[in-house]
Amino acid sequence: MKDQRAEIYVSTDVEADGRIPGCSSMLSFGSAAFTAEGKLLSTFTANLELLAGAVGDPGTMAWWESNKSAFAATRTNLQAPAMAMPAYVAWLKGLPGKPVFVGFPAAFDFLFVYWYLIKFAGESPFSHSALDIKTYAMALLHKPYRECTKRNFPSHWFSAARHTHVALDDAIEQGELFCKMLDEHRRQPQPLPARP
Repeated sequence: MKDQRAEIYVSTDVEADGRIPGCSSMLSFGSAAFTAEGKLLSTFTANLELLAGAVGDPGTMAWWESNKSAFAATRTNLQAPAMAMPAYVAWLKGLPGKPVFVGFPAAFDFLFVYWYLIKFAGESPFSHSALDIKTYAMALLHKPYRECTKRNFPSHWFSAARHTHVALDDAIEQGELFCKMLDEHRRQPQPLPARP
């Protein structure tokens, strides 16, 4: 039976010490749940203990060396992934609608979140799906994918929130951006008709 609940857009940001999970660790993640109308419903964040046997990628760690305060923010109040990820699943299931993962770029953030969900919680309420803000911008702006960077986005898509490299801050900032894009989409001409 088809799930008729409204979609809840779960803007999620990941901070990691490398490029792929398992080899490296997800240091921190934050999620902000928004309605399609842009209302922030709830948030979830956790700083995680490092994976046993994983190592930080040298290039990523060099970047963190120049962003020491953001790195320090990921290393406070650490939780075991085996505790944090089931709590995250419970939070997602408690949202008043179907959770849709939203990331920028989704290919990176979802990779880590999905891997951790399956390994430590045994399930993903998102299924295998993730909505990429950059791809959505490509459709709205009618620009090539590589040109769809934030510096090429219209100013009215942005809120007062700033990108700090603290996971929850960035999840909220990107969620507000995405909701403004949704609003822009609603004000555009009628969509193409579905295939008969």
